[in-house]
Amino acid sequence: MALLQLSAFPSTIESIFRNAPLAIQIAMVFIVVAITGTALAYYSILRSRYRGYRRDKKLSVLLPEIDNLIIDEVLTNPDMQQDIPADQVPLNLEPFQRLPLDRPWARQALTDRIIHFRRNVRGNMGNLLRNLYIQLELDKDTMKKMKSRRWEKKVQALVELTSLNMSIADVTILPLTNSRNRELRAAARHAYIKLSKNEPFKFFDVVTDPLLMWDQVELFRIITTTEGIAIPNFARWITYSGNKSVVSFCLKLVVHYNQLAAVPAIIKLLDTRDHYLRADAINCLGKLKVAEAEDQLVRIYTSQPLHCQIEILKAIGRISSGRNIDFLKTEFLHSTDFDLRKSAAKSLVKNEWFAKQVIDELLATSSPENLRILKHCMNPLIKY
Repeated sequence: MALLQLSAFPSTIESIFRNAPLAIQIAMVFIVVAITGTALAYYSILRSRYRGYRRDKKLSVLLPEIDNLIIDEVLTNPDMQQDIPADQVPLNLEPFQRLPLDRPWARQALTDRIIHFRRNVRGNMGNLLRNLYIQLELDKDTMKKMKSRRWEKKVQALVELTSLNMSIADVTILPLTNSRNRELRAAARHAYIKLSKNEPFKFFDVVTDPLLMWDQVELFRIITTTEGIAIPNFARWITYSGNKSVVSFCLKLVVHYNQLAAVPAIIKLLDTRDHYLRADAINCLGKLKVAEAEDQLVRIYTSQPLHCQIEILKAIGRISSGRNIDFLKTEFLHSTDFDLRKSAAKSLVKNEWFAKQVIDELLATSSPENLRILKHCMNPLIKY
């Protein structure tokens, strides 16, 4: 009797569903979908946590073994004490081959530990860790990731290649420098600068998207901290690049490397229609202390927007030639904008060797507000 009742239960539900109004039928479908989706989500979460737990348990046993092998066979290798080049130091690979390297997770763990140790050593020791990575053929795994369709795998591969200073063909990385994915694009640009043996800045020629401020900060750090990188004359991109963000970034690099050979290209930017790029060029001329550009900056001052005028006043202060003291005094006394007066006052203070008499006069005759601005700018503890 009970079995008959159970067998009739599905048909009862079906009859209820068919006889229910349309709105109730739709609601019932949504309820079933929601319950099924929730059950699948919980199953996925529990499954991933269980797999993560098993992986962590295996790694807790494997990682100390890997670390001990790297220390015993590489870092304390007796041949390293004799200043033998890394490519001539024999490595005992047999202990490493006893590891479960047939498993991808174990090979990835070994790669990660090699990278970890290499980041903390330099010179011959780092090269020996790189040799271990190559001799164990872990680089093949990295190249497989480079061919993956998943962008996060490509990023992981680029980080590994960069960390281990592995050479790779330009044609493999260069297309990725224009990837639509922001993280992949940034990783490819960083890798290209570090790994390209021919022309590490070639991607400046092909970049189409703007270099975001964070990208510029990261690129600047990579460029200025990479040893042995060939620094080109950035005037090339200042003159010919159609990407304004690349031109702006090159102006920052020109200042950092004090490339006075780029000055003619920078002066040409004073005629550009983009006033933000013009302001960057004025800022660059000031930081390079290009005295021959000072008179031209004063001539174009009245035709410039506010932020360009501020940069011109700052540039005159940085150049500190003393030729335009009267111009700075006039702007300080008669300008109606507070930022212009403050910039003019700061530039007067920087030209103090030539403008001491003018500053003393202003201290004695200025209005209370201008006096506060001038004294503020004269405070050596305040940096701009």
